[in-house]
Amino acid sequence: MKLAVTGLAAVLTLSALPVMAKPKPVPVAAAPVSVEVQAAALRDDALKSNVAYDFLSELTTRFGPRPAGSDSEKRAAEWAAAHLKELGFQNVHIETFPLHVWARGGPETIAITGEFAQPLVGVSLGGTTAGEVEAEAVMFDTYQEFLDSAQDLTGKIVVILQPMAKASNGSGYGRMSGTVRAKGPMEAQKRGAVGFVMRSLSTDGNRFPHAGASAWSDGKGIPAMAISAPDASQLGRIEALQKAGKGGPVRIHMKTTGQFLGLKTSQNVVADLVGSEKPQETIVVGGHLDSWDQGTGAIDDGSGIAITMAAAKVMIDHNLKPKRTIRVVFWGSEEVSQPAGDTTETGGGAFREAHKAELANYVAHAESDFGADKINNFSLMPTDDAAFVTKLGNLLYPLGIYQDTKATPGGGEDSGAMNGFVPAFDLNQDGYRYFDTHHTPNDTLDRIDPQQLSQNVAAWTATLWLMANTDVRFKLPAKDTK
Repeated sequence: MKLAVTGLAAVLTLSALPVMAKPKPVPVAAAPVSVEVQAAALRDDALKSNVAYDFLSELTTRFGPRPAGSDSEKRAAEWAAAHLKELGFQNVHIETFPLHVWARGGPETIAITGEFAQPLVGVSLGGTTAGEVEAEAVMFDTYQEFLDSAQDLTGKIVVILQPMAKASNGSGYGRMSGTVRAKGPMEAQKRGAVGFVMRSLSTDGNRFPHAGASAWSDGKGIPAMAISAPDASQLGRIEALQKAGKGGPVRIHMKTTGQFLGLKTSQNVVADLVGSEKPQETIVVGGHLDSWDQGTGAIDDGSGIAITMAAAKVMIDHNLKPKRTIRVVFWGSEEVSQPAGDTTETGGGAFREAHKAELANYVAHAESDFGADKINNFSLMPTDDAAFVTKLGNLLYPLGIYQDTKATPGGGEDSGAMNGFVPAFDLNQDGYRYFDTHHTPNDTLDRIDPQQLSQNVAAWTATLWLMANTDVRFKLPAKDTK
């Protein structure tokens, strides 16, 4: 994009403008433009850019869902690599890694049979087993109630009705995804259950079930499904009738078709904006390219890769090179179940292992993986450069972003694989409505607000330009050092 000389180009290239010749006085050189002024100008230009939205639109339109290890994910990676080269990125390449691939398979069903007979809307949890069972349902209002129960569950289907709390920071999801969804099916199996059903980890009232990964079972687990929030509420009302003596036992019939397809491959897409003075000092940012199979992965996480890519593209558009290298990574296979304890076969772990020799030179890492609504705060690891923190705060304040001084940044699910080796930073989005759509058929482009998407790009642009053009260094927490 070409700008008038009175606009951004004038600010960014002020020091390069020729000084008008004068008869006798010595010419006075223009004052150099500070990094903060450049960052502010780039920030403001990013607010007017459509690069992120255009990229996201084409990605989701061309490839639709991009399940981990699928042909769709592979084709999307190849397209993305070619597109990044066209956009002006350097050292663009694809890094493959092994992956145990799970696929949903054919139609799956769940229904109440017998006295309260009616269909339910459900979806298999990722990594669970194909199977068809019909049995009496034992319902628990909370997961803790299930764990504390001494009830004989042999031959029964365990149903967890616990709703997820709605919070802007997504804390309700974090507390339940690693317990109810990840561990619930295997815990139920240990207690003799033949099936597992849970209320979707969602904050919406739509009759959509939310997909998600559970613990890896290698085909030896039990059928496990998530049902929509309205269906979970319906089961709760049936439970109340039972307790009031107005109905007998509830029976559920469920059929799941998922299976592991064997050890295949996935891939990370890597692209650089190479530093002009300290190319070995690298800032790694990005998002994950894969998605669940129900929607087109617009908010999770096509928007994240579009945002971080577009932030660097603003610099390319103005022929600007940061002093440090900015590396953009489209991680593969974040939405997966893998063998217990094995994290090296996901995109983040594979990237860490492939670049382990370079990690000592990495300045920081971060990931955008929480949709595309406005960023409202940032957090940094400790640094002795107090001036940097003040400058960044001043740059982000006009975007409505404040510093959360109490938070410890963790990057994201993928970039977080480098925690303990590379300091993280976070640009945190408002996630109040994120889990209304997350992992559902409604994860589509129309859920993206272009203006809020551009606010994200502006924040990432200003942060990366300042970080890449100063000598700031961040500290790792001592407890995480390896």
